[in-house]
Amino acid sequence: MIVDFAFDESVAKVFPDMIRRSVPGYESIISLIGLLAEQHARPDSYCYDLGCSLGAATLAMRSRIRQPGCRIIAVDNAMAMTRRCRSVLQERPAGIDVDVVCADIRDIRIERASVVVLNFTLQFIRPELRLAMLQKISAGMLPGGALILSEKITFSDAEEAWRMEELHIAFKKANGYSELEISQKRSALENVLIPDTLEQHRQRLAEAGFASVEVWFRCFNFVSLLALKA
Repeated sequence: MIVDFAFDESVAKVFPDMIRRSVPGYESIISLIGLLAEQHARPDSYCYDLGCSLGAATLAMRSRIRQPGCRIIAVDNAMAMTRRCRSVLQERPAGIDVDVVCADIRDIRIERASVVVLNFTLQFIRPELRLAMLQKISAGMLPGGALILSEKITFSDAEEAWRMEELHIAFKKANGYSELEISQKRSALENVLIPDTLEQHRQRLAEAGFASVEVWFRCFNFVSLLALKA
């Protein structure tokens, strides 16, 4: 029986392996998020990992940020994820302080933020709510602050969309997923993960108050954007 995808305990157990085999370039994105955070974090500011899951981006930021008074706020609405995230962080205690919060990211107050990470998170928020989320983030960021936004994207050109999806399927097959597993996961995510085009992301970020938007990573139909607050 196919049900909508949920970040429950069963997903939390296999999440690192699942996302590594499903998202091309995931490990590179995580590693480089740490580098980007190091470049943009400021003293006495907050760095947010919104939709932190098991804390991979949080760990990458904590391993690189050395600014005094800087603190990471890691947020996820799945208790199974935040529970395991705390355990992972306890196993690797070195670095700046981290607060792990189990809450809906839309309810979190963003303040004095120099870095905000949305790593494959916005795509799980209903499309009509995404602009408000980005506006809230922008309003709580310091001037020049960095938003790192990683997303699966779709394409306005049908041929390009088909070609990129076929490459993504080939990637998953090469990592051991069967046709049935790929089909089942697609069905489970159909009403949960709703991707935007790159153009939609650019327009929404500009409307939310970001002065520049750059694609710093892309592989097939996955991108990561660096947006700087005006």
